[in-house]
Amino acid sequence: MCAIFGVIGEYESTKAKASLALLSHRGPDYCGIVEKENLFIAHNRLSIVDLSENASQPMIKDEIILSFNGEIYNFKALQKELDIKSESDTEVLLYAYLKWGLDFVQHLEGMFAIAIYDKEKLYLFRDRLGKKPLYYMRTDKAFVFASEIKALKPYLKTKALNMDALHSYLSFLAPTPPFTFYKGIEKLESGYYLCYENQKLQIQEYYDILPRKIIITDEETALKKIETILQKSVEKRLMGDVEVASLLSGGVDSSLITSMSAKSGVKLKTFSLGYEGFKQYDERQFASEVAEHIGVENIDVELNKKEFFEHLDAVIEALDEPINDPASVPLFMLFKRIKEEGIKVVLSGEGADELFLGYRQYFEYLDVQAAGDLRHKNWLKKYFRSNFSMNREWEWYKRVLNNEVLFRTHGEKFTDLQKNLLMCQNVKDGFSMKYLQKYRNQYEKHGCGDESQWYSYVDLKHFQAEHFLTKLDRVSMAHGIEGRTPFLDHKLVELVFSIEPSLRYKNGLTKELLKKVAEPYLPKSIIHRKKKGFSSPYLEWLIEEGELERILEVNEKSELFNQDILQEYIRRGKQGKFKQHIWGLYLFSRWYEKEFL
Repeated sequence: MCAIFGVIGEYESTKAKASLALLSHRGPDYCGIVEKENLFIAHNRLSIVDLSENASQPMIKDEIILSFNGEIYNFKALQKELDIKSESDTEVLLYAYLKWGLDFVQHLEGMFAIAIYDKEKLYLFRDRLGKKPLYYMRTDKAFVFASEIKALKPYLKTKALNMDALHSYLSFLAPTPPFTFYKGIEKLESGYYLCYENQKLQIQEYYDILPRKIIITDEETALKKIETILQKSVEKRLMGDVEVASLLSGGVDSSLITSMSAKSGVKLKTFSLGYEGFKQYDERQFASEVAEHIGVENIDVELNKKEFFEHLDAVIEALDEPINDPASVPLFMLFKRIKEEGIKVVLSGEGADELFLGYRQYFEYLDVQAAGDLRHKNWLKKYFRSNFSMNREWEWYKRVLNNEVLFRTHGEKFTDLQKNLLMCQNVKDGFSMKYLQKYRNQYEKHGCGDESQWYSYVDLKHFQAEHFLTKLDRVSMAHGIEGRTPFLDHKLVELVFSIEPSLRYKNGLTKELLKKVAEPYLPKSIIHRKKKGFSSPYLEWLIEEGELERILEVNEKSELFNQDILQEYIRRGKQGKFKQHIWGLYLFSRWYEKEFL
């Protein structure tokens, strides 16, 4: 896991090296630079596979320059297929490109952001599911790319807020591609590659989860295949020449991958979180039960309010731009503790909920969707039009009765009508769909037919790639730690999309298929316990410290939001309502204050 950075065109060496240095946390083990006229390509390395200098980057062969961030789990198999001797997945990548050209990416299993410079053409690739980030921008005289936004900011003539990023952030917790909060800086979408040549830019999709034919129609076959592929996925992610650990919440997802690792002969050291004085958010007792069952060492970390606020600025710096996930701060602190143990690689359970319908809300949406079939609904449509409510259920029924797309990611927070009240500009109802419309078009193009497939599809494209995975990448790499996600192996994702959709929800139980797979591995008390999610007492702490008032203070200067509506959200927040809405506003305010005030 590393950082890549480059400039194609005119550049100042000192400035380019200073930008590269801003990414040193991602790769503290080695720094490599290729510097020529109108070409600067560099790499900060975190050594995990082949710790020798032979694997250092950028790597050059036949005048082709490669810089790569990530892991290629099948590089040994590719090594045999290509008939080369190398212990470096980077060198295997280079030979794969030499043999297959741009199609080399179709042969890769792993997570990656790749830069290839070939005869004045620059190619940038982001992996299929968006595990590794990649940002880019154009100046008057150059094209610049990097693993994080902070390395590109010095190339902005002026800093300006991108309102498309703000709108999509308020709606869906994180900016949708290609937008970032900085006008002029964009991000490459998962499953896409970019070509830059002669000051011309082309962006092309190379992978999509859809279409997938439904080929598995019985539960027994589904369970066998899920277990087999998931076990292989876990084993692949144990590769490397350093110790691997696991995040362990005591829920099904993290517990299962830890248990599967033990089955393959690798007992991982595990880490779990708790909060001083807030037992209702504490996951350590469940993690301890799982660790004892599997026979692994578990290190529990207890966090308190003082530490939360001491680390908040560092988290905002690490994220680069607002991502509405209150777990960012405690997770950042947990990775700090993991680094103290000398660990460089951690397994995490992202993706299981989206693949196996692990959120109760998915089932609520399926029920509400049925209201669209009512034959006599005109009076209901009129009722909802004239009786606005801030509650999410009002919005759901309004959409269904008006034949609108109901589900707009599990992470949807502010609806358009809520934003219309909140923001100091007119926001039309339905406006936010413009940020998801291409995903909906793709879904409808392939005629999937079952809306639960849409739930998983759009959540993997945005809720996972731009929200959860971006957060995981930033807070782990801030400490030079690589996060690996076995549930997001593209072969497992493709398998799940090839299973008869109703098998995932027919009995109304969340994550039923995965829980059945887990039965031989975990205690029933863990498999069937109520889902907690990654909760923390962030709102209680914000209220105790009087920090909610900061939202109002910053807005007096930014004038982006209606002050009266902000006050209403804060009032309700103090009653324990609209918690993540509040966090999103608070984090944005802290970031805006740092960047623009």
